[in-house]
Formats: sequence, C-alpha cells, structure tokens
Amino acid sequence: MLNNKSRRIILDLAVSLDGFIEGINGETDWCIMDEDMNFIKFLSSVDTILYGRKSYDLWGKYIPGPEASNMEREIWKLVHSKNKYVFSKTLTKIDNNVIVSDNIVEEVNKLKKEPGKDIWLYGGASLITTFMNLGLVDEYRLSVHPVILGAGKPLFVDIKQRQALKLVDTRSFSSGVVQLCYHPSKK
Repeated sequence: MLNNKSRRIILDLAVSLDGFIEGINGETDWCIMDEDMNFIKFLSSVDTILYGRKSYDLWGKYIPGPEASNMEREIWKLVHSKNKYVFSKTLTKIDNNVIVSDNIVEEVNKLKKEPGKDIWLYGGASLITTFMNLGLVDEYRLSVHPVILGAGKPLFVDIKQRQALKLVDTRSFSSGVVQLCYHPSKK
C-alpha cells in the first residue's frame, strides 16, 4: 500500500481497568484475544513494528507453544512477517533487524516518510514514554480489559507534559474489552 501521506505511528496495547500493562511479575495472562477484536485486521494494516530492547528480547522471536490456538499462531506468524526496528542504546546488531540508538526523531520521521503501511509502536514502557515525550505517537489504541490487577507496570510513567487527545473511535467486544482510539489534539 503506497500512499502520499506520512505513515502513522500507532500505539496499540492492552491495559487493565486500573491502568497497568503488565502484572507485578510481568504477566500478561489477563489479556483477552477474542476473534471479534479482529487483531489480525490491525496486523494487516501495519508493516513495521517498533520495539524497545527489553520488549524485543521477550517478544521479538516469541513462538507460541503447542497449546496455542490457531488464531494465536496466525497472529504471531503475522507479527514475525513485519519489518522490525529495535531501539537500544547498547545493542549494535540484533538478527536482521534495524537498531536505532540515537537521533530518534530524525529516524522515526524518515521511516514515516517511506512508502508503506502504518507502524505499530509495540513498546515497552520506556520506549512508549520516549515516543510520547517526543510527540511521535499519531494514534493511541488502548484496549481496556475487564480486570483489576492492583499492581504492576503502569501504562504511562514520566510523561513530561500534558497531552490533550481527541476520541476518534470506540468499540466494545463480547469479552468485556473496550477499545478506545485517540488522536493527539492539534494545539
């Protein structure tokens, strides 16, 4: 899909009702993946994934186990078919993926101007914070899951300034998940 406009950076992630993206021990077993959420459609709309080093170490080459559903296998096959950029200050090489260690704004703006589909800001939390503080997130897609974790890794930490958002879409699913889509408000 070639287009004349910039590709968008989309932050798409699951969050508990009390604002955590992981449990206290890093667990994500509370995340629901029903078919009506159509995550495969989202994955088809992106061709690039942005990872922090820790997230890439955990999920960049993840292979679901034998107990995984066919949908989960298809999702991970799609994830692994994407171009991957890993943001790290310490790595110099990681598989065949691109390493970005500095000049984040310039590198991301260059990437956004290349032909292609939208770009998924996968995370982790530190990379999300960096992108938010640099004003690089074009869309926030937060899937609020019907669970209260009580503790864990918060969705947003160390945000440097208030960021006004405009709600552009909401969807609710039979599982009780509610997806909220926001765009940054123009100042």
